[in-house]
Amino acid sequence: MFGLDIMIFLAILIAGYMAWNIGANDVANAMGTSVGSGALTFRNAIIAAAIFEFLGAFFAGDAVTDTVRKGILNFEEADLETYSTELKYGFIAAMFAAALWLTVATKYGLPVSTTHSIVGGILGIGIYVAPDNVDWEVVTKIVMSWVASPLLGGILAYTTFVIVKKVIMDAENPIERSRIMAPILALPTFFVLGLALQYKAMKGMIKRLDSEGLLDKSEWLPASEGTTFNIFEEGAWLPLNSLLLALFIGIIASLVLYWILREYEFEEEGYQGVEKIFVWLQIITACYVAFAHGANDRSNAIGPMAAVWQIHEQDVLQSEAAIPTWLILLGSAGITLGVMTWGARVMVTVGKKITHITPTRGFAAEFGAATTVLIFSMPFLAVPISTTHTLIGSVVGVGLAGGAASVDFKVFGKIAASWVASIPAAAFGAIGLYIIFGLNETRFIVSVSIILATIIWLLYNAITTELKSDIRSEAEG
Repeated sequence: MFGLDIMIFLAILIAGYMAWNIGANDVANAMGTSVGSGALTFRNAIIAAAIFEFLGAFFAGDAVTDTVRKGILNFEEADLETYSTELKYGFIAAMFAAALWLTVATKYGLPVSTTHSIVGGILGIGIYVAPDNVDWEVVTKIVMSWVASPLLGGILAYTTFVIVKKVIMDAENPIERSRIMAPILALPTFFVLGLALQYKAMKGMIKRLDSEGLLDKSEWLPASEGTTFNIFEEGAWLPLNSLLLALFIGIIASLVLYWILREYEFEEEGYQGVEKIFVWLQIITACYVAFAHGANDRSNAIGPMAAVWQIHEQDVLQSEAAIPTWLILLGSAGITLGVMTWGARVMVTVGKKITHITPTRGFAAEFGAATTVLIFSMPFLAVPISTTHTLIGSVVGVGLAGGAASVDFKVFGKIAASWVASIPAAAFGAIGLYIIFGLNETRFIVSVSIILATIIWLLYNAITTELKSDIRSEAEG
């Protein structure tokens, strides 16, 4: 990595800036509802998110990445070689445009999809450089997901909360009922989390172990070309081993919760006692979401940079690029710093501005979101949905359980508008930056240096102003 030229050094800075933005914006997916419900303080939520985001990003992500995110462009190997120079500048422009859009969204506390932002940037480059290679079918699926994933997440979250309310909170003695029903409800909850942990969060690690001959990934991950739901047949959509492990996790979690609640003396009475139980369930699901987010969305930050580095090292782009360890560390550290320095803005929107969140509602929202992401990630659907969109839909779903008046639809409307704006904003931004770069290294260095310096100065002032305001508020309080 020594002896880097200035262009590649600036590209690495952009990748770090993109990772920082992912941490600052997407952390709300994991911890927003926990803060809103009071399950975690801001400080503890940021610490937990930083730890689990880093662990997921550094240890559980893929060792390689597809050079064209989500298959948004269709390039044959020969085409990749032909367009290598254009895509080198184009991917940097896409990365930079997505990062700038995320900064604007985070500034206003709007939770947007980092995946769709980088996809929008790459789409813009594709339209400008090689329009015939744009896969509009994938783009159509992404647009459809703006409705499908929030809707399903909302339905599942609503249903989960209604079940909890009916079987526990509406009982004559909610605490005694919770001693029986909470462990039963924990079984399907941790079964789903067990599957999600394997299929989403640990997918990269399982692939690495398979490449090293330590296990057979076909026995643990859904077959990409499977044709059967028969778990006893080879190439099943749902491998038997992963189902058994998820069931084992669910049973153990259920038994542990039963053992804890059997003799636990509640200081709180009625609903408050029930909410106390769901605080821990909510924290566990929040930590899972943070870990899975770090493992999966790290590639949004460093995937394009891995492609740029491949061109820099080999003078040619391939369909997949190995991710150097230093780049993995950059993405992991960038996401963690984003969580710690500017993650509170979006967290407040998700946890407090859409609807009133309690631990039971927060648990239902996170469970609904995790289940929806798991369903849509299965190969027989393979729809590139956004965790952000799904979680927001789930929060609205649990809010609607208290009636339409419980949801602030003005806030939700602004959020939904920012979702629609993500792809075109990043696409047009990427095209603009690509034109400014002009496939000229000197123009690239000058323009990127000016933009980065300006952004760093503005962010420094914004963050320090917020910190001073927080300190002043604490002193006055």
